[in-house]
Amino acid sequence: MDQIATPPVSAGTQDARLASLADVAVHVGLNLQPGQELVMTASIEALPLARLITDAAYRAGASLVTTLFADDQQALSRFRYARPDSFDHATGWLFDGMAEAFRRGAARLAIVGDDPNLLAGQDAGQVARANRARAKAYRPALDLITASAINWSLVPYASPAWARAMFPNLPEAQAVDRLWDAIFAATRVDTVDPVAAWAAHNAVLMTRRRMLTGRNYAALRFRGPGTDLTVGLADGHAWMGGQSTARNGVTGNPNIPTEEVFTTPHAARTTGHVAATKPLAYQGTLIRDIRVRFEGGVIVEASASTGQEVLERLIGTDEGARRLGEVALVPASSPISHSGLLFLNTLFDENAASHIALGQAYKKCFVDGDTLDEDAFVSRGGNSSLIHVDWMIGSAEVDVDGLDAQGMAEPLMRAGEWVS
Repeated sequence: MDQIATPPVSAGTQDARLASLADVAVHVGLNLQPGQELVMTASIEALPLARLITDAAYRAGASLVTTLFADDQQALSRFRYARPDSFDHATGWLFDGMAEAFRRGAARLAIVGDDPNLLAGQDAGQVARANRARAKAYRPALDLITASAINWSLVPYASPAWARAMFPNLPEAQAVDRLWDAIFAATRVDTVDPVAAWAAHNAVLMTRRRMLTGRNYAALRFRGPGTDLTVGLADGHAWMGGQSTARNGVTGNPNIPTEEVFTTPHAARTTGHVAATKPLAYQGTLIRDIRVRFEGGVIVEASASTGQEVLERLIGTDEGARRLGEVALVPASSPISHSGLLFLNTLFDENAASHIALGQAYKKCFVDGDTLDEDAFVSRGGNSSLIHVDWMIGSAEVDVDGLDAQGMAEPLMRAGEWVS
């Protein structure tokens, strides 16, 4: 991976760390190739990072960088003032254009850092309708991403609204500074050589991936307070995590940061009950104390101490929303968990604990995912849905076993840590 040097900035300054994060996004997250286009999305508050990423992308040889900006206040205006019958509409024309860009070889980068409380207090039904419409319209582009047709990545930006939600008792400036410190630590920007640090981290994750794929477990069993869950794994599944190679031949890191190794469950083979170990921030609601029970791969009971209505709408999105599309293992000692922070952002919180995801599965989590057609994907246990929502089920009190085809158990994690 060749890195184009960034113009010098005073070491240790906020500007220097932000420029370093931009380089990580371009060279580690995307591994953007000379001549490749980049389609980037960001909030208007993330403009400083978007500009630095654009600089880094052109220095890396990008042919064109196109950025689509969003504004939280304009999004909120829709739910305050739009006609009730308008929430089933979405910008299909825009997403069709993005899908066409991906088919032509463009890379995809999203800068995330939305206000987790933005839609709190808005009509939950309208929010659900709008999200469903958007998910349907975005599906042609999303299918190319979930099939790893292109190199893509997510990187964070410490927006004031996100910082206020995380640190409500601090003045805004201090909250933003504290969030940036957490982001720079989690993304390895604070190391002497972030690109080298990511290479070393990816090597560790690759070792875990190869071990788990080689053992070809039939299922994983999670046991802990409120949890006794057996997650059957898809036939011919493969483990992913850290770096991955897209079908266009480019190797990058889809998530910055990341601490997980993950694979595809079988859509019909999860049984038992499980209790969430962290709240889930979803659609402006903090869903606490999620408890669900699976039979034959389907959620048959679901409850939460807060956010019950939002949880029910989530799993009612479509038939696949009640089934699993991902299971991931993360040690309880991960740097994000060690921070002790609830980020209210899935990009971070999913890397603090082992987790499961409801909804869409990834074709890349099969040993022959590059050539897997839709019929084979379904027949081997892949789940399809308009959603993909991760929530945390691991902790220092949760043990994980790998089960072979005969049901014999092999310890994988004890008290939230890898056995070997």
